[in-house]
Amino acid sequence: MTKAPARKTTPAKPSAASALPPEGKKAPAFSLPADDGSTVSLKSLAGKKVVLFFYPKDDTPGCTTESIAFSAIKKKFEAANTLVFGISRDSIEKHCKFRDKHDLTVRLLSDEEGKMLEAYGVWAEKSLYGRKFMGINRTTFLLDEKGVVRKVWPKVKVNGHAEEVLEAAQAL
Repeated sequence: MTKAPARKTTPAKPSAASALPPEGKKAPAFSLPADDGSTVSLKSLAGKKVVLFFYPKDDTPGCTTESIAFSAIKKKFEAANTLVFGISRDSIEKHCKFRDKHDLTVRLLSDEEGKMLEAYGVWAEKSLYGRKFMGINRTTFLLDEKGVVRKVWPKVKVNGHAEEVLEAAQAL
């Protein structure tokens, strides 16, 4: 009998930056590669409202549903002067496969090192079947044109979420 290879996980360790950036404060700076070959930084987004939705893993049911939902209403976000980005630890290569497989139109950013995840407080200890591990808590941030956090949705429930974020962006 052969043993299945152990699933690669990052050991659980508390993070000093585990608190979510508060509403009304400047969002933490970042610079990450995108699935279109560009690099996206907070500074480069000045003058636009920005949605950052953090999700655990490409091509899993909830993450796929969420990414498709944001893509489906991307033009409405654009009409509200709002850019939408999905962020996970997956590589650019995985993001491109995910994007192409599901015809996603939102840009996907890769944070393989986890620095932005920690800065935004979404990298946290999780538990599944009694096993503790570090992972991404599904969380969304809405930033105004000056990079200030205006709304945070922690522990997102996927159904109806993209529409709720759109309403908030339109009202901002």
